[in-house]
Amino acid sequence: MAEYFAGNVTDYADGDRKVVDCGEHEIGVFRIGDEFFAWHNRCAHRAGPVCQGRIMKRVIEPVADDRTTRTLEYDAIETNIVCPWHGYEFSIRTGRHQGSGRFRLRKADITIRGGEIYVRS
Repeated sequence: MAEYFAGNVTDYADGDRKVVDCGEHEIGVFRIGDEFFAWHNRCAHRAGPVCQGRIMKRVIEPVADDRTTRTLEYDAIETNIVCPWHGYEFSIRTGRHQGSGRFRLRKADITIRGGEIYVRS
């Protein structure tokens, strides 16, 4: 399996991403804090370019005791990628869709050697 250079660790700030051409595939590489994650750039819903979507904190809608909602909040820990085609949100850490276990991103292998990042599809 071929390995593709995705840049140096120092090329990525917290919250950054790069989409890397890996022959027949594109892989999105994301940095959240000191961790790196790699996902195929293909949404599990309709194969849209998910890794090119917006990166944002997970939206939480707190429900009051009377079952009403009046505000939205953002999860301090969970960061999502939002597919630009239909708005499906996936956790950058797990690749899982927040609302359905049916939808999940396909993980790519990521290796860091000597400060350099490599991915395999």
